[in-house]
Amino acid sequence: MGLGVGWTLHGDGRTPAPGAVVRPDERLSWPRTAGLGAQHVVAMFGASFVAPVLMGLDPNLAIMMSGVATAIFLLATRGRIPSYLGCSLAFVGVAAAIRAGGGDSAVVTGAVFVVGGVLFLAGLAVRRFGARVIHTAMPPVVTGAVVMLIGFNLAPVTASTYWPQDQWTALATMLFTGMAVVCLRGFWSRIAIFLGLLFGYALSWVLDLVFGKIHSPAGGTAAVDHWRLDLSGVGEADWIGLPSFHAPAFEWSAILIALPVVIALIAENAGHIKAVGEMTGDPLDDELGTAIAADGAASMLSTAVGGPPNTTYSENIGVMAATRVYSTAAYWAAACFALLFGLCPKFGAVVAAIPGGVLGGITVILYGMIGLLGAQIWITGRVDLRNPLNLVPAAAGIIIGIGGVTLRFTDSFELGGIALGTIVVITGYHTLRYFAPAHMKREEPLLDGGTSAYDEGPAGDVRGGGDVRDGGGSRDGGGSQGTGD
Repeated sequence: MGLGVGWTLHGDGRTPAPGAVVRPDERLSWPRTAGLGAQHVVAMFGASFVAPVLMGLDPNLAIMMSGVATAIFLLATRGRIPSYLGCSLAFVGVAAAIRAGGGDSAVVTGAVFVVGGVLFLAGLAVRRFGARVIHTAMPPVVTGAVVMLIGFNLAPVTASTYWPQDQWTALATMLFTGMAVVCLRGFWSRIAIFLGLLFGYALSWVLDLVFGKIHSPAGGTAAVDHWRLDLSGVGEADWIGLPSFHAPAFEWSAILIALPVVIALIAENAGHIKAVGEMTGDPLDDELGTAIAADGAASMLSTAVGGPPNTTYSENIGVMAATRVYSTAAYWAAACFALLFGLCPKFGAVVAAIPGGVLGGITVILYGMIGLLGAQIWITGRVDLRNPLNLVPAAAGIIIGIGGVTLRFTDSFELGGIALGTIVVITGYHTLRYFAPAHMKREEPLLDGGTSAYDEGPAGDVRGGGDVRDGGGSRDGGGSQGTGD
């Protein structure tokens, strides 16, 4: 397909025949393709727009760069992998930690720019040496522990910043979102986070009308009287205009905090490739390195201008599974819609006005799901926590990461939280493995189902791992469980 921008019309261009699928190199009629593209944007809206708000970045720039990132990914993979790239919730924890240490938006994007660079190099390494390089450095016990500490490290952000702003709205939003995730089916389950945001938005507006201002902390400050839903910025925003850009700044302390996210991103890419390959019937293990490198390159470009990093989204896999349309033309349409949204400051102002109480209810679920996906990786990777070789480094690293334990080297440099916890898990596991007796060193399953073809057990029993996604809580239809992520 060359660059993957040439599509043949599927059937009559209207509806796939019973049992048929629209392959990546096919498309429906352009009006239907445009509609599917809009549906993909809505599907990734919940987590992808919450993430930049939680990171303190411009949501307009975030949606614009998600469109650019998607275009880069589709070109790099030559149209073989239908995927939308949005801001991953895995970065929210590092952004919170960096800001807690005095860093601003430039320092946040600078640290994540380096993460994108490392991810790009990791993709090239996988292309050169194969998926075994991932398994060697990051077996499931390591990946699961790192994902878990990244998610649970965020608990204090919810508890101290968002929930206290409006505890009752937070509770109602949490309950509604939980019900939506569990009870809804099909496309509606894919956008449960988005529906939770709409519910919380509407509830905050009603409570303001009925009860007036609330006396509570606003964004972590002292308790003051304030509106739950402040739309003053929406009225002042223009309909058309460019988002705000800024250059990244680089600080070693922030970079060290951010680097552990690379592990989660590699895992989620592997799961994404496996799920899409199973749904389309086109094995894509050979594209794993390219996909990882494309994610890294897209994140570098986005953060270079002040936007958030971008990665693949399970919510959109769910849309494909529900519609049986895997056409990359729909993703090009989604990218174009994202660019248009990015040029509307008023739209970004609506996103930025999400009440703190609403974010409190949403993040209770999202952050917990990210953390528990670490346990899912252990389960699907068949990690035996009765083995001290697995148990000791994971236990120590998780407590350090969640509890914010620090190790001070000088007055101006210390390691703590996510960074120190990750270092303990990785170095602890490999060091202990070197000294451990032979009976503790049995072969581990591979990191992810996306690399399962490289690790077949007896009688062809393929052992795979879990899929770390971006936070939507959606079922992707490809056998992997969504987060996001």
